Amino acid sequence: MLTREHRTRAFVFVLTALFMVGVASTAFAAPNTLNRDSIPAKYKWDLTHIYPNWEAWQQGYDRLDSLMTEFAGLKGTLANGAEATLRAFQLQDELDILSYKVYRYPQLQHDLNQRNSDIREKFQQVQILFAKFGQATSWFTPELLAIPWETMQEWITSDDEFAPYRHNIENTYRQQQHVLDEDKEELLSYFNQFSGTPADIHEALTTADMEYPRVSLNGEDTVTLTPGEYYSTLTYNRSQEQRKKAHEAFYGVYHKDKNTYSAIYNAILQRDWATAQARNYESTLEADLHGDNVPTEVYETLVNTVKAGTEPVKRYYEARRKALGLDEYHLYDGSVSVVDFDKKYEFDNITDWIVESVGPLGKDYQGKIKDVFKGGWIDVYESEGKATGAYQARVYGTHPYLLLNYKETMNDMFTVAHEVGHTMHTLLAYDNQPFATANYTIFVAEVASTLNEALFLDYMFEKSDDPKERIALLEQAIDNIIGTFYTQTQWADFEWQAHQLAERGEPVTENSLRQLYKNIENEYYGDAVVLDSLYEYTWTRIGHFYFAPYYVYKYATCYASSAKLVQEITSGDENTSRAALDRYLTLLKSGGNDYPMEQLKAAGVDLSDPSTVQAVVDQLDELVTLYEQELAKL
Repeated sequence: MLTREHRTRAFVFVLTALFMVGVASTAFAAPNTLNRDSIPAKYKWDLTHIYPNWEAWQQGYDRLDSLMTEFAGLKGTLANGAEATLRAFQLQDELDILSYKVYRYPQLQHDLNQRNSDIREKFQQVQILFAKFGQATSWFTPELLAIPWETMQEWITSDDEFAPYRHNIENTYRQQQHVLDEDKEELLSYFNQFSGTPADIHEALTTADMEYPRVSLNGEDTVTLTPGEYYSTLTYNRSQEQRKKAHEAFYGVYHKDKNTYSAIYNAILQRDWATAQARNYESTLEADLHGDNVPTEVYETLVNTVKAGTEPVKRYYEARRKALGLDEYHLYDGSVSVVDFDKKYEFDNITDWIVESVGPLGKDYQGKIKDVFKGGWIDVYESEGKATGAYQARVYGTHPYLLLNYKETMNDMFTVAHEVGHTMHTLLAYDNQPFATANYTIFVAEVASTLNEALFLDYMFEKSDDPKERIALLEQAIDNIIGTFYTQTQWADFEWQAHQLAERGEPVTENSLRQLYKNIENEYYGDAVVLDSLYEYTWTRIGHFYFAPYYVYKYATCYASSAKLVQEITSGDENTSRAALDRYLTLLKSGGNDYPMEQLKAAGVDLSDPSTVQAVVDQLDELVTLYEQELAKL
């Protein structure tokens, strides 16, 4: 799923990835076309919930521009006292709330058709405005920090109107040593507009300018291997030779531009290292984690513990190789079930299941999910020029929008459950927090999504009486752990080592990145998998590497957190389960009102303890043992 976060000195604009869909009375099979006009309206976003038309958007844009000028005019006033400082924070809220709508309206339309140059121009118009604002307000944080902490502490404790801003103010003073003086902050602000350029280039290359390969599989008509079609082929095509053909065609498109991708990624690495040095951090990892007040030891413990715990993964792949009757096991064999199971899950049929599956979280939680599925919030199917993947876009004061590319696979079904968890986190946080602390950090963002998936798996496993489907569901459970916990940690390991190349001043080329990825693959998979050479270029297509460096490790830490929470909520006596549920819902409602490590500790999860990570390794070991037993029965 995609998540981006855009920051300026005076306000924070958060974009996070999730998705969802709408309930309908008549099932509608996924359209066999990329023509958007042929898709019924109930499966598409209704962006009039943000603005009715472009004229209304322009009015919002002009109002935002005016407010930005007003905010810039506050320069030099913070030292006048508590009232002046409070006014700045309140105006910042007004700006942020409006910025969601002004930004999202063109951004979401751009993601529906990234080939539309008119919309792209409006999207860039907003980005330029935000960059201009960042330059005009670079004074804010240095001026705030010029006020002695003792004075600020007195202000925020003696005036209740400061309550929504206390945590953010305390967090700003905590990071004081990494804030530069006004002149230097202003200088850095001139580069804000360009900091996202490498990611924009990667997006254009992988979406707007991407020409997906056309291949003929099994003697059938030629198909276009979009990401959705590619993963559908790996899931349902039972011929290893055809899966190999699809893999080579799909990855070949990225391999063709490998030098371009390496140049883009080098720009990311050099940007991150330059920023870290400018702000007095010893490493890019420290610079990234410091904002959430997460010790670098948490990252290091995760990578080292997971890397040392790959034996269950290797056992699983060996069991699958034997069950599939393969001489060799390749990564493109990882999605097809060992049983002849190609059931399609139409979107309309799964929405009620998702609602029922979250019964352990209470009727209020279920009711909110029903609202999400009513329509207009979710864009369900693939279409020409549409952004790939899935994400949630928060729009404060409206509702989240969820992007899907639904292909009716079992994995797609679980993705919907996953993304609805993100949406619920947003809704509960927005309902219970003032705007200043409504946005939760990425560090906790994947807890609700992966917990929803776990509940949905339990529901589907209990609901099914088909032995083949049950085997496929067990594979889904194991693959979730591998994909969300092991693979994301493997990618986190790659990101960490790639950034260290830049930090040491070593060359960053297509060859060095390819070799680095290959070495990590060997560490994680060993002889259990034949590592095809094209997989050495996986780094070219992982969007998070380009849009949100040091993001993917949070999938793994969140998975460890949700695994512990769901176990406590669904087991034990009623009082214990209720207490665990209350702690969990409090976590979702808390938004960003505290440091994420502290929020998780309050919910009962300590990620500084290696045993929390090791517990997932042990869980996988137990599931693989069960899987081996079920295969023996077959």
